[in-house]
Amino acid sequence: MRRLPFEYAVRNLGRSPGRLLMSVTGSGLVVLLVLAAGGFVQGMQNAFRSSGSPNNVILLGSGSEESVERSEISMRTTGIAAASIPGIETRAGVEAISPEIHLALPVGMEPTDDSDAKGDLAVIRGFTPAAFMVHNETRFLSGRMPEPGVNEVAVGRLAARSLGFAPADTLLGRNLYFDNVPFEVVGILGADGGVIEGEIWMPLTDLQVIAQRDSLSCVVMSLVDEDMSTVELFTARRIDLEVIAERESEYYATLSAFFGPIRAMVLVTAILIALGGIIGGLNTTYAAFASRVREVGTLQTLGYSRRAIVRSLVEESVLSACIGGVIASGLGLWLLDGLVVRFSMGVFGITIGPGVLASGLAAALVLGVIGAIVPAIRCLRLSIPEALRSA
Repeated sequence: MRRLPFEYAVRNLGRSPGRLLMSVTGSGLVVLLVLAAGGFVQGMQNAFRSSGSPNNVILLGSGSEESVERSEISMRTTGIAAASIPGIETRAGVEAISPEIHLALPVGMEPTDDSDAKGDLAVIRGFTPAAFMVHNETRFLSGRMPEPGVNEVAVGRLAARSLGFAPADTLLGRNLYFDNVPFEVVGILGADGGVIEGEIWMPLTDLQVIAQRDSLSCVVMSLVDEDMSTVELFTARRIDLEVIAERESEYYATLSAFFGPIRAMVLVTAILIALGGIIGGLNTTYAAFASRVREVGTLQTLGYSRRAIVRSLVEESVLSACIGGVIASGLGLWLLDGLVVRFSMGVFGITIGPGVLASGLAAALVLGVIGAIVPAIRCLRLSIPEALRSA
């Protein structure tokens, strides 16, 4: 089969700058949408995947298995559990058991006299130093640990970005206001992309004062091994505490499944809009190819087969779509990668990784192929004399 040279498709791109701009813009928008949807799903999955350890067990209030923020348990649970459960990991004579409070509170950057004024909601975790024994992935990227009683907090890397501070360490030394009470930011937390990076950590006693609360949300303990039968036996025997035990990794897996419909909705929306973009691309390409019917007839007269002509038109369309895809990929990495998204468990960052980039470029390739084949076949239905006589 006699083939048209690839240079022919390349030169045709410059014949109509307006048409080229439309094709590149259309394919770029579709790819940018695919990147946004894929990065959203990937970021949420990474946040839950990086959270929780199979050796950690959470004690929650009965009936609050799906939300630690709704859980309430007695303050004495920590001491009773430490004394009653064998197999808790010990480091330097200190047991790895962490009493915690999880709350969603409005946070402001400035004080206000308006009692009705509210800031952005943020997830606040009340903690003690033992929290760093059970959450091994948590570390200070900069700054230091907040001290109780002096109104200090540590802020997760993504939480700082959601407050408008990038890089996150520019938040150090600033005040955050909880119910008009200033708390100085003295540390920035990292947790390998986990949900902790979207939280604000406050000393447990300080959060109890701010929230006027005398109960805990949960107790997290780190076991020597993954066998949690002793913890389950403890919760079954101490019915007066009204607590249940759940493996931390399974808790976050349940949360991930709970947000599954949201991820599916984002993907379906992206697919529907991408289909609309493909249909729009078909219209644009058909209008462009319809004006070249005489050119197509001339190529057939010169001995080029219809298959060779379709191949050349597809090359031209794919090339323009890929140009748009590459530009959109660069914009996606610049504008979308790391963009903070708020949800009920705090925030997570959109992640434009290699897999998401590959999906976007594949969408550009599909758009280029489908957008060329259908109009090309329709234009090639004319006989050679009809094509040569066309205007």
